[in-house]
Amino acid sequence: MKLYYAPGACSLSPHIALLEAGLPFTAIKVSTKTHQIDGGGDFYAVNPKGYVPVLELDDGTRLTEGPAIVQYIADQAPASKLAPANGTLPRYKLQEWLNFITSELHKQFSPLFDSSMPDEVKTKQRDKIGKRYDLIVQQLGDNEYLTGSTFTVADAYLFTVMNWSKSTGIDMARWPVLQDFMKRVAARPHVQEALKAEGLVK
Repeated sequence: MKLYYAPGACSLSPHIALLEAGLPFTAIKVSTKTHQIDGGGDFYAVNPKGYVPVLELDDGTRLTEGPAIVQYIADQAPASKLAPANGTLPRYKLQEWLNFITSELHKQFSPLFDSSMPDEVKTKQRDKIGKRYDLIVQQLGDNEYLTGSTFTVADAYLFTVMNWSKSTGIDMARWPVLQDFMKRVAARPHVQEALKAEGLVK
């Protein structure tokens, strides 16, 4: 398999999932600014949407959209327990989290990365994201991870998105529970491996 990624982008989530699952893959770096593939090539030829992640299977089939990709990865390595079995209520709860993260968190960050966006709009976005963080704290409670004591692809996705907080001016000191969550996830060996591979930590 091939994972097309951009350092620190939402593609970090499937990058972590692939390592956690122990699946063989090749990571291919993409520039989100030029849409060029590292070493040459037009990324639009790989994904007409123009953004990462893309998971290319060995038969050439390509999957896009992070929540779909991470569930595919989890299902290839059920022993990793990155996702509950299909058709079970715990699986639907996982999908509930993935949908919440992608729509209520991930996309809410977009204006904060837009240099042309007025400051007042960015302030409103930070407030909106902060309310989502409040909700996650309530749902997380005393659990280690979003669905309990087991690390899943939803945790990898939440970690990836919340990792953008500092660079977008969101002070995580307001949410010690989330700070602890971030430290817990970051301490996982495969998460460290992914972060190092993308040049995000030394």
